Amino acid sequence: MSNTERTFIMIKPDGVHRGIVGEIIKRFEQKGFKLVAMKFMQASVAHLENHYADLSKKPFFAGLVKYMASGPVVAMVWEGLNAVKTGRVMLGETNPADSKPGTIRGDYAIHVGRNICHGSDAVESAQKEIALWFKPEELTSWEPAQNPWIYE
Repeated sequence: MSNTERTFIMIKPDGVHRGIVGEIIKRFEQKGFKLVAMKFMQASVAHLENHYADLSKKPFFAGLVKYMASGPVVAMVWEGLNAVKTGRVMLGETNPADSKPGTIRGDYAIHVGRNICHGSDAVESAQKEIALWFKPEELTSWEPAQNPWIYE
């Protein structure tokens, strides 16, 4: 399949705390993406500073890292056709007030600092983020030769 790619999606502490992890996973499954990897974990401050390094000069950086380290997150890798772009569309705008109904942030979030999910913004950043959060052996392959569909 052309344009098959992987994206990194992370459910932030507010999404975990509110108990909507299953709803978010359900949306990606219903869209047709395949879950390649998933971890429920408490991320360290150092790990989060590395993840958000591109925002380190922003005035909200320290608060973002502190918040992200305040509770567990669900880190995931999803695979499918145009997964990065489509994943971003599914999440909605960074500021939930600008997100349309039907998007994850449009349906579940009201504050930019508590916007439920992080999603990779480009194929290159997805590759970097996936490598930061997962070891290669933690990623599942969905190649038909390796994992035939259950009904085949």
